[in-house]
Amino acid sequence: MRYLMTSKATDTAPNENLYVEMGKFIEELTAAGVLLATGGLAPDGVRVTSSGDEITVTDGPFTETKEAVAGFALVEVRSKEEAIELTRRFRAIVGDGESVIQQVFGP
Repeated sequence: MRYLMTSKATDTAPNENLYVEMGKFIEELTAAGVLLATGGLAPDGVRVTSSGDEITVTDGPFTETKEAVAGFALVEVRSKEEAIELTRRFRAIVGDGESVIQQVFGP
């Protein structure tokens, strides 16, 4: 089962220990074959919407920084519970904030 784990931006500046601990966590998940992709996301973007035959393109940013998704990890695990446990470990490293886990369907 694949899960997309996203994290919202926070006002807390990362410290050196965060980078060290996150590096270890990413190495562990990569070595286990669980981590498929990870990355940070720019706060701006482009929104493309459609209504009938009309396509509208709008430059971002669109939400308050505290609501914007700042990063993601795509993992392949055996269960939703395993995805939750990985996210708990992630939150323990990065501290206060919010993450969302969504199952990814398809090949």
